[in-house]
Amino acid sequence: MVKYIGTHDIQAFIASQSLPTILGQLKQTIRDDYLRWPQFDKTARVASHSPLGVIELMPISDGKLYSFKYVNGHPANTAQGLLTVTAFGVLANVDNGYPRLLSELTVTTALRTAATSVLAASHMARPDSRVMALIGNGAQGEFQAIAFHTLLGIEEIRLFDTDPAATDKLVRNLRGYPRLRLVRAASVAAAVKGADIVTTVTADKRRAVIITPDMLAPGMHLNAVGGDCPGKTELHRGVMEAARVVVEFEPQSRIEGELQQMPADFAVTELWQVLAGQASGRGDAAEVTVFDSVGFALEDFSALRYLDEQVDARFTREIDLVPQLDDPKNLYGLAVSPGAWKEQANA
Repeated sequence: MVKYIGTHDIQAFIASQSLPTILGQLKQTIRDDYLRWPQFDKTARVASHSPLGVIELMPISDGKLYSFKYVNGHPANTAQGLLTVTAFGVLANVDNGYPRLLSELTVTTALRTAATSVLAASHMARPDSRVMALIGNGAQGEFQAIAFHTLLGIEEIRLFDTDPAATDKLVRNLRGYPRLRLVRAASVAAAVKGADIVTTVTADKRRAVIITPDMLAPGMHLNAVGGDCPGKTELHRGVMEAARVVVEFEPQSRIEGELQQMPADFAVTELWQVLAGQASGRGDAAEVTVFDSVGFALEDFSALRYLDEQVDARFTREIDLVPQLDDPKNLYGLAVSPGAWKEQANA
């Protein structure tokens, strides 16, 4: 039997804890795994692109556990009442290949993305950062806001989205955080002006230029989340040229991130190097920094490992995904009943 966590199960688990608690625990789990970077068998995700979106598989293994995530990104889905991003994942034992956990990852991906954003910002943003601009107020917005507010001390968030209803939704959903000041901005430029951190998490699959060099201020940190597939960006290349850039897995970011618009010799640092103290995330208080976040399989591995270890039997079920046989060499015996076997034998 395989442990299973569905959408209702993850909802009940979150209700039994709190979002800030889970985000903090995920942040630590992701950090711990990034510090084991050399142990992982890493590869860029495998993507199948269409004019309307992308479907991807994200595999990784540390030699003991193997995981993969299935995830899509279809920006036009919301017009049909569908989510832009959905995901599920599997955690398996390397020694026998048996899956041990099948879990929803739609909600969990939002959680791990926010946790990773804060993890990077804790090493890249100025320690005195208190104001953040949030450009894109859709499905990921609340998770980013709560993570930066509760784990990094952000006190004010300036909100902008081309769809005012998305901002309305976000403001409603964040009413439970009265100490977080939410300010509606009339434009991207207005939201960014005076911000210590700028988080971009837009959905449109296009080469957008949302943040331009003239919007930058000394010491600003940019958390660029939305540019996560070929042909999809959010930052003007001049922003990248003006900044220290940190990525998750360089071979993947060269294809999918803001980095895709830069020459092959454009210098970047990988996040694990910053976390391990092998490189600095920020040179001084005036430097502009960019976390070019496209999402990497290690973060999903960490999320699945966290769920496997932390979500107890109250919030899990078991499914017969893999056969259990008295004779492991007799798979045919599972496929047919004894009666059917006799009928076929006598035919």
